[in-house]
Amino acid sequence: MPVPRPLGAVVLAAGLGKRMRSRRAKVLHELAGRPLVCHVLAALAPLEPDRVALVVGHQADAVRAAVAELGAPGMRDLRIVLQPEQRGTGHAVACAAAAFAGFAGDVLVLYGDVPLIRPATLRALLDAHRAAGADLTLVTLHFARPTGYGRITRGPDGQVTGIVEERDASDVQRAITEVNPGLYAARAELLFRLLAELKPDNAQGELYLTDVVGLAARTGHRVHTVRAGSAEELAGVNTRAELANMETKLRAEIAERWMSAGVTFEDPATAYVGPEVTIGRDTVIGPNVQLRGRTRIGEGCRLDGTAYLVDTALGDRAHLLFGCVADGAEIGPDARIGPFARLRPGTRLAERVHIGNFVETKQAVLGAGTKANHLTYLGDCEVGPDTNVGAGTITCNYDGFAKHRTTIGARVQIGSDTQLVAPVSVGDDAYVGAGTTVTRDVPPGALVLSRVPQQEVAGWVARKRTRAARAPVAAAAKPAPLRAPHHKPKATPGRVPRRKPKAAPARARRRR
Repeated sequence: MPVPRPLGAVVLAAGLGKRMRSRRAKVLHELAGRPLVCHVLAALAPLEPDRVALVVGHQADAVRAAVAELGAPGMRDLRIVLQPEQRGTGHAVACAAAAFAGFAGDVLVLYGDVPLIRPATLRALLDAHRAAGADLTLVTLHFARPTGYGRITRGPDGQVTGIVEERDASDVQRAITEVNPGLYAARAELLFRLLAELKPDNAQGELYLTDVVGLAARTGHRVHTVRAGSAEELAGVNTRAELANMETKLRAEIAERWMSAGVTFEDPATAYVGPEVTIGRDTVIGPNVQLRGRTRIGEGCRLDGTAYLVDTALGDRAHLLFGCVADGAEIGPDARIGPFARLRPGTRLAERVHIGNFVETKQAVLGAGTKANHLTYLGDCEVGPDTNVGAGTITCNYDGFAKHRTTIGARVQIGSDTQLVAPVSVGDDAYVGAGTTVTRDVPPGALVLSRVPQQEVAGWVARKRTRAARAPVAAAAKPAPLRAPHHKPKATPGRVPRRKPKAAPARARRRR
């Protein structure tokens, strides 16, 4: 069995995207929570290409950083190639020639602003290219009104003779309905040799990638075509309106896929599920729920609504009540969260944990069955199992210079309105009285209190009310003064007022 030829790919991501009316590079605009170019790289990954060149230009550093942050899974050799000036699509691909020096294989060429491209389509193009023994293969589409696309020209024998861009086409050529969406497969050695022969003989004065097709046909190389099954899949993003429409379609497709897999959406139109999210069957998703990043939802979960989860794992049968936010958190099975809870990065909740309304956690590890049901902040802490944290409890983790940790043991009872000033620990089975400020470690099984002794003044309220009732009568009976009363002048701030010296005692006067 012959060994398959190596596979490479060139992804074009250097364009300005003028019609987006944005200071950001077009390929950095997000669809379903990730940049357009990252969707394209994700579609390439299942093909396991041996080498990929990402051609960047406008805001090259930002594009490079976005790709590096999100990673390129399946890319064994991803190379960033700079197009220093915008001289057309042909020039952009030619900039990748050095990255493919000595590469004897097939190269896919695709655009970084076509985010709905599927791996199956790329695989079908590559398989058709190799099965036909073609030197260059391109995908074509048929449109009744093909405005904006380059037209495919064919000879009397039906073979492709070239591609004519719309602005360079004659009226007869513009009537052609077979168009070029911009997806190619070619032998690497031929592709880069033909790119070196391109001339800017067009209305734009640029080097067109499409001219490679005509050059290949004229020099006797086999040019093959594959008809695309879906125009939407190969559509590029050129305006914000197109991006919004694509977002709506993609969201609907993702929700439909998960419903087919056994997930209930109470209002699919308001659900936002990212492409890398996974959801277990028999989970119920309420309205206005956003699941982004690599969020993982277990089986039999319930999200009541208006939840925002990013890179968060939710164990089986967990219940998120209304209005919860979680970022980089791990929530165990049978946990109950919310309403209005915020779980920040580093939160790890074991099974059966309860986090209630207006509770915030950060870098917090809570053991099984532990509860913090009301108005609490747990930051930089570890809490053992079956502990109850009362309302208004705060772990005071920041001293103005550094963060410190709080450790709370198992089966601890933390009273309401407690402050734990880190670094501090509370041993197993300890009780902390309500209103306590804990500044020293608490031994296991101990009770700790730091309250001001309570005082009672009997009859105080009645006397106060009596005085308050008499005050208006006394004020009305007192005659108004004919002139403003004399007041002593106030002392100047910062100065001690001078006082009249006291008379010396008689005995002291006699001594003088």
